[in-house]
This record gives sequence, structure tokens and C-alpha cells, in this order.
Amino acid sequence: MTQAPPRKIVLAYSGGLDTSVILPWLKQRYPGVKLVAFAAEIGQGDELAGIEAKARASGADEVVVRDLRLEFAEQYCLPMLRAHAVYENDYLLGTSIARPLIARHQVLVAHETGADAVGHGATGKGNDQVRFELTYQALDPNLAIISPWKDPVFELTSREAALEYAREHDIPVEQSAEKIYSRDRNLWHISHEGAEIEDPANEPRDDCLVMTRPVTEAPDKPAYVEVGFDAGSPVSVDGRPLEPHTLIEQLNAIGGEHAVGVTVLAENRLVGIKSRGVYETPGGSILYEAHKALQQLCLERETYHQAQQLALRYAELVYYGQWFHPLREALQSFFDHVNRVITGTARVKLYKGRALAVASQSPLSLYDTKLASFAMEGYDITAARGFIDLFGLPMKVRGLRQKNLS
Repeated sequence: MTQAPPRKIVLAYSGGLDTSVILPWLKQRYPGVKLVAFAAEIGQGDELAGIEAKARASGADEVVVRDLRLEFAEQYCLPMLRAHAVYENDYLLGTSIARPLIARHQVLVAHETGADAVGHGATGKGNDQVRFELTYQALDPNLAIISPWKDPVFELTSREAALEYAREHDIPVEQSAEKIYSRDRNLWHISHEGAEIEDPANEPRDDCLVMTRPVTEAPDKPAYVEVGFDAGSPVSVDGRPLEPHTLIEQLNAIGGEHAVGVTVLAENRLVGIKSRGVYETPGGSILYEAHKALQQLCLERETYHQAQQLALRYAELVYYGQWFHPLREALQSFFDHVNRVITGTARVKLYKGRALAVASQSPLSLYDTKLASFAMEGYDITAARGFIDLFGLPMKVRGLRQKNLS
């Protein structure tokens, strides 16, 4: 059955080239449709300056802008930190973790404004289309989903075509053929794609960096920052209590000064394509290093090892856009339970692009200085012989019975 055209669409609007040209295109595609441009302030700096005027000039009938920085930090970034989730060794999931938040508020705005559809400007080749649409489906499957890049009549399928469309329709955009990088910025990170970055044989240029200095320009003297944690969440920097979003912002500034948190990654997209990007996550890198130090100090061995394994699955769920999946929610319960003992402080040394936890302490630490020393006081060394005999018994039997098969 043919789907009825939408009456009112809430579009995830950033003010960039893609979403700016999509607004008037939707007017042409669906005559009479009302458009709500939704912009989320999640720490992208000055990118939202003049966003309402720009959206209306591009064809929006309504504009909704919400400051979601605290919610983003407290309900998305920090739960992910407690899981210590990293995708493919290097990616701290900055774009991945933001999309479910934006999509959730699109659904809320749709309910508030009486819209019957939600939409986005993500392409048909990337991960973001999945992240947006899975969230829409999870939170309100009755809303129609408008995805122009997957519409067979959508003709703006290149940067050049979009720029030409903007010029023809007097759409205000800042992008040009000379601004070569595709970027996504929020409180947690900034990503860069395009130009020389797309070819893995090329070294990315230092001038693509925004939040961090190049290593060659980092100070010659190291800096130290002390992060305080309570139940797995950071609560202070150098003894000063801070709100989560302010804490991340402060660590971004400190880490960026010392070139911390830059990674170059050729990753496996969910859709089966390999892509290459440069990611800057200065504050997040400091937090992960500090959190790791307290994990090592406070977690019992079997629990820690299990947490490491589950963190890989959790990272996949976030990367795949399954934030509102019941498995992610169940894993969150596990990690929040485990993190009850992650309380204390970690001192992190920042020097020439590296963040290294050099000291940590916790009232719940399992580290016993006497047991860890070479002194045998308080430790029954005779118990070690029986332990080794029993632990190694299967290997001993195999060695006796099957040694010639090795």
C-alpha cells in the first residue's frame, strides 16, 4: 500500500550543507508539507550561531533549538564511559553516542508539534541513517521516516550538486568547494572525513585538527590532571566538583593543549564499507585513562575480565545505533553494578599526545601493598604448591598420556 505523504516533518537540522538544502527540497517533494527544523545544542561550539534565522531562510516553518549538553553528558557519555566501550580499539564513539539523543528529542518534538513524520539528512552509505532510524522505530514506530538520500527521486547526491542547488535557491550555507573536510562535532569529540583522509596511503594533515594541537606544537613540559570518580562517573577535576558537561569541556581544553586524544582509524561501518577518519577526543581520552586506572585498582579479577569482554559488545551496540535496544539496557545494568566500587581519584600525565595514568587511589581499592611486595609475610607459600598441582593437573595428564602427539 502506498504511504500517504507526510503532513508535518521534524527534520534533524544542523545548519550544514546537507540539511540546509534538504529543507527546500522537501517542500518541493511534498507540496503543502510543514517543516520543523530541530537543532540540538550538544557542544558543537559556535556552529549553532544564527541557526533559527538560517533554518527559516532555508524553508523551515518552525524551529526548535534545545540545549542538551547536560543530558548528553550525564545520560549518554558517562554511561558509555562506565562500560569503558571502545569500537575497534580506537574509536570512543563520539558521533555514535550523539545520534540516539538527537533522534529521541526529534520524536518528542514530533509529539509536541503534532508532526506525523521525522527525518534526517544522513546518506545511504553511512552509519548515521541506521542510528537515527532505529531510534525512531524504538520510540515511536508510528511516525513516518523521511530519508531523502534513500528517496529514488533525490538528485542532490554529491557535494557539488548540493552547492549548486543552494546557489540556485538562495539558501545560506557556509560550505564551499574549498572547505574540504566533512566534520561532526559535539561535546565528546570531533570527527573529520574527506580529502586526503579518505586514502589510507596518505598521512592526514595537521591543519584538519580543531580541538587539539598537533603533537609537534604541544608543550615541552608535561601537565598533570587529577580526576575524581564516584561509582564510575567523573565528578571533579583537580578537586573541584563540576557538572558532567562542564567537566568534559574543561578536560577537552586541557587535553587539547597537549595534543591528547587524536586517532586515525580505518573502521568497519555497519553497512559493510570500510571508511577512514580522524577523531579528536581529548577529554574523553583522559577520562578513559583515569577510569581504567581505577578499574585496575578496584575490580576483582573475574569481574574485570568479564567487563572487558562485555565492553566490546556494548561498543558494537552503540556503534550500530542500538542505544535503545534491550540488550544495551541490560548490559548497562551490569556495568552500573560493577562500577559501584569505582570510586577514588586518578592522576593523569599529559605529554606530547599521550595521556597516562601515573597514580590512583581509592577507599575501595583491592590492592594490598603487603601481598604485592616480594616479602612473604602474611602469605602461606606452602598453599602455592597444592594450587599449582591442581590447576595444572589436566596439562600434566595430557603430557603423560599424549606427549607424543604434540
